[in-house]
Formats: sequence, structure tokens, C-alpha cells
Amino acid sequence: MAPFLETVKSFNDVPITDDGVNTVAFLEAGDGVVRMLKELTSLMSSVGSGAFSPVINDIQGNITKVRERHDATPSQSGTLEVLVTNEKSNKVGSATEGLMWLLRSLAFTGKSLQQAQSNPSEDLKVAFTKGYNVTLGPIHRGSGIFSIQGAIMRAAGLMFNTAIGYCPPRKSFYEKLAANPNGEPCSQEMLDKQLNDWITGLDTIITRMDKFYTKGKHGEIFKSA
Repeated sequence: MAPFLETVKSFNDVPITDDGVNTVAFLEAGDGVVRMLKELTSLMSSVGSGAFSPVINDIQGNITKVRERHDATPSQSGTLEVLVTNEKSNKVGSATEGLMWLLRSLAFTGKSLQQAQSNPSEDLKVAFTKGYNVTLGPIHRGSGIFSIQGAIMRAAGLMFNTAIGYCPPRKSFYEKLAANPNGEPCSQEMLDKQLNDWITGLDTIITRMDKFYTKGKHGEIFKSA
């Protein structure tokens, strides 16, 4: 075993070519986010862990949708962009929608950690609240008040806000990421570099896919003003 970020695939290592974002590598990095959030919940009370479980399950479910589409049509799913384009041409959209929601949740995670990195004295729940407010928050608040979709979105917003309220102390989370079961923990400098690279790689993918979804009218990763 090694410090956490050395045991998962970094988004900074996901190949991006002219054809798009490598699907297999992206999903592998997404699996790492699930593991990271599970590390986060391991520092919470049983109530807090329970509150965060639906968030993790939602991300896992959307990873599964995209992976199942890839495995069913690997020659048409080598990159995220090719997968979405081919699914649309076949008049199905489960993976396209699942990927959209996965990207939204990853944007939330990335922006939250970016906030934490930019503000070393800030509590984790404050950083995650700020991350939520610029990613998922506008989506959850943007549907009609009296519509069924609006009710679903408000329930999702309540779920995320409840989970964020149980975020553990910042120090505990960072110590968890730095811990090395087989030796000395990695230095703060090394942890910052690995985490910043991870965030930068994710942000590059989110920005690229947001433009792709908007241009192709597949949906939107960020809520338009």
C-alpha cells in the first residue's frame, strides 16, 4: 500500500486525443473518486456516513451506466465523445444522461477540493458548500417549483446539503490522504502536488465535456444563467 493518491488513477493521467477523452481511463479515475469519498465517510459518524451514502451510490450508478455502454459497444465507445455520439445515432441515451450526471458530480467534487486547496484554513464543509454552490446547486434549484422534476431536484439538493453538513475536520481528511500504511506519510508538499494535478486534470476534462455537451445539445454540465 501507498499514500491514497498513489493508489488511484489521477485524472491528470487520463489520455485525451483528437477523438476525445479515453473512456476506460476516465472511468478508472472515476472509481478513484468513489474510493476517495468512502475514505471521507470513514471519518464521519454512522449518521454522517449514512447521509453521504446516497451521494456515493449515485456516482457509482452513473459510472456503471457508462461502463455498461462501453462494454456492450467497445468499438463505438473508445472516448466519451464517441460513446455519446454513437449512442445518440442509435436513439438511446442512458449512458449519455448517466455521463452528464457523473460529470456534474465530479465537477462538484473537483471544485470542492479546489476550494479546499485554495483556502488552507477553511473547514472542509465550507469548501464543499462553495463547490456545491457553483456546480450542482444551480441545477438542483433550477427546475420548476411545482413540477415533478423540480421536486426530485429539490430532494437531491437536500440530500447533498445534508451530506456536506457531516464533512469531517479538514485535518483528519488530509491526514487520511497522506497516510502510508507501509511507512511514513507523504509530505504536505507531495500531497498538494498530487491533489492539484488531480484537480487540474479533472477540470480540463469537465471543461472539454461541458463544451461538447452544449454544442451537441446533449444536455448541460453546468446550469446556464
